[in-house]
Amino acid sequence: MAKSVVSVIKASPESVLEDVGKAMKAANVTEFIKPGNDTCLKINITWHLYMPGTSTTPWQLEGTIRHLIENGHSPDSLWGVHNDTVVVDSRDGEVNNKVLPVCKKYNTKCTYLNDDDQEWLEYTKTDKMLVLPKVFEKSGIRIPKFLVGKNIIHMPTVKTHVFTTITGAMKNAFGGLLHFDRHWTHAVIHETLVDLLRIQKDIHPGVFAITDGIYCGDGPGPRAIRPHVKGYFLASGDQVAIDAISAKMMGFDPMTIPFIRIAHEQGLGCGDVRDIDVQGE
Repeated sequence: MAKSVVSVIKASPESVLEDVGKAMKAANVTEFIKPGNDTCLKINITWHLYMPGTSTTPWQLEGTIRHLIENGHSPDSLWGVHNDTVVVDSRDGEVNNKVLPVCKKYNTKCTYLNDDDQEWLEYTKTDKMLVLPKVFEKSGIRIPKFLVGKNIIHMPTVKTHVFTTITGAMKNAFGGLLHFDRHWTHAVIHETLVDLLRIQKDIHPGVFAITDGIYCGDGPGPRAIRPHVKGYFLASGDQVAIDAISAKMMGFDPMTIPFIRIAHEQGLGCGDVRDIDVQGE
């Protein structure tokens, strides 16, 4: 079996948009995200205020959109996808974090998953799930109809997290797939992320991630971090592998982080860095 590929590309201010595309190309994005289906760009607004290292960056988003268009995706097939949290308003956040102007520049439509007009479907393929059926035993597991049948590209940053040690591609699905009652999963957050990855593999034709490590964050994240200038982009079609390499770059043993280890054991991706093909740096 071929190894999962994770690209790690050193970026510079002069070529930052091209560096995003370079990372995507090195990670074989065209194998995972193909034209013909709409593609969701899952923007991560961790805080509605700007803090380096916490949220999707405008250069991360613009570089991704540019590379997709260069590879045959029409602008009207791309969607900026947002979710609110109990403490963050994504509409304020997309302005303050300068990602809304990028979407407007490329005529990329945006959708807001917590708006009242969004339809939520019950997800019933639960036989292999670890915890979500029990957590949502009364209400059922409900996911946004909008996401079903579309590609998704996650756009996290390299940073630590108080609940999950690190946060990245797998955690980025947490806000999008589950509604405000997702806080009930915090007691079993690692298993929840594994269940959500299983859902993603079922509902999305293609899944990819481009992680911004230009500014990285340590401390009690995802908001109260100390930013560090590191200057890297990571990309992969394996959500487990990209988080494993991100964790390794932050100084952690990825297989000691439960959500990475469990996803690896469940066959949902590769969390063992010895078995990951790192392209670039």
